[in-house]
Amino acid sequence: MKIKTMAALKSINEFISQKNIAVAGVSRKKQKFGNSIFTELTKKGYNVYPVNPHLDEYDGKKCYKEIASLPKEVSAIVINTKPATSKVLVEEAELKGIKNIWLQQGSADKDTIALSNQSNSNIITKECIIMYAEPVKGFHKFHRWLKKSFGNYPR
Repeated sequence: MKIKTMAALKSINEFISQKNIAVAGVSRKKQKFGNSIFTELTKKGYNVYPVNPHLDEYDGKKCYKEIASLPKEVSAIVINTKPATSKVLVEEAELKGIKNIWLQQGSADKDTIALSNQSNSNIITKECIIMYAEPVKGFHKFHRWLKKSFGNYPR
């Protein structure tokens, strides 16, 4: 089994080079971070597809109830859900053929991380996508600078 202690920059760059990205974890609750991810990736020019089984529409876009119903062009997914849900979503994404999977911080427990360690997909954990998808601004830019300064930035 391969052990992923920190996401490699090569893996992160592979993920953010995808142009069609689903976001699982958008919510009716405005303050949820999945909504921020959706908004930020949209602003950065990505084609973003919201996923939530309880919504028909999110921010004027069709919301997909399940990963299996996503369009074929979706090649990456950011998962921002509770760990128990995340584990199921990782499995569903791989069944759909989505091989670039980002488990947003707080979305993966040790079981989900163990699953990602056994996967052949490009699965990123323990990182925030907004810190890597350019252009990076505000707090996320400062946080990225801190990680670089203290040697915690992926290599």
